[in-house]
Amino acid sequence: MPQLPGVRHRFVNAGDLKTHVAVAGKGDPVILLHGWPEHWYAWRHMIPPLAERHQVLAPDLRGFGWTDIAWKGFDKENMAGDVLRLMDALEIERARIVGHDWGGWIGFILALRHPDRVEQLVSVNAPPPLQRLTPRHLPTAHHLSLMITLAAPYAAQRLLQKHPGYVRRLIRKGAHDRSAFEKEDFRIYARDLKSPTRARASALLYRTFLLRELLPVAAGRYRGLRLTPPTLVLHGKHDPAAPPRLFSGYERFADDLRVELVRDAGHFLPEERPELVAEKMLAFFAEAGEPAAAAAAETGSEAAATD
Repeated sequence: MPQLPGVRHRFVNAGDLKTHVAVAGKGDPVILLHGWPEHWYAWRHMIPPLAERHQVLAPDLRGFGWTDIAWKGFDKENMAGDVLRLMDALEIERARIVGHDWGGWIGFILALRHPDRVEQLVSVNAPPPLQRLTPRHLPTAHHLSLMITLAAPYAAQRLLQKHPGYVRRLIRKGAHDRSAFEKEDFRIYARDLKSPTRARASALLYRTFLLRELLPVAAGRYRGLRLTPPTLVLHGKHDPAAPPRLFSGYERFADDLRVELVRDAGHFLPEERPELVAEKMLAFFAEAGEPAAAAAAETGSEAAATD
């Protein structure tokens, strides 16, 4: 496991899943949800500045990183439930949720289904699943083909196990600032996904979405719900997986939703522009004042998450 100064590692029994969580700092809780093809280490640049004011918890999602192996449960509603079960295990009543890529999608579901548990939401490079999808809202042809490729039987296993440069090429293709990644970063991500169990989790993540979730979302699964927690959406203008036009027209579905496009950045904002993202997030958090800190103190979440 890669190590960062000031970061502690815990394994928490959350429902049927033993979840690995990287923990740093003290204060009201901020939960960071990673995307694919990464794990908690995707937040390595974000954890130190956030931990100066908050307690930061960066779990590995179901089937990835150092969290338990999983053979089912990759529908995103259940993965949002994983976050709730982790919060319950740590006695966290409310938290600020930050998600990138699939973590952002899961964060939206959590905020839509359980707004009482979300103090604020920050979604990075993930559009809200609120409108009925039209052709302009569908992923680009390249990204949809990537989903299909990884979802195909045994394809993810062959690509991730037999071709060690595949993860590096994917990240470099999605990033606008490729200098943001060191060779060691690619090695850390590729090493995790090379495991047969993690490669299978990758396939199930995408297969579940394509076969069970895409059409219901396209038909408006979440259209009847309202996004009530204050929400900040950050998006790189040069993201090839989700062009900026996917991030317009959602304001009428939310009480407080703002979208900010970041220049000179692609799909991996937390690693390409970490200082800017941290600055925007901390300013956004400061707008809410102290309610989350009070809730954390009442539930004893700090003690539960740092013992």
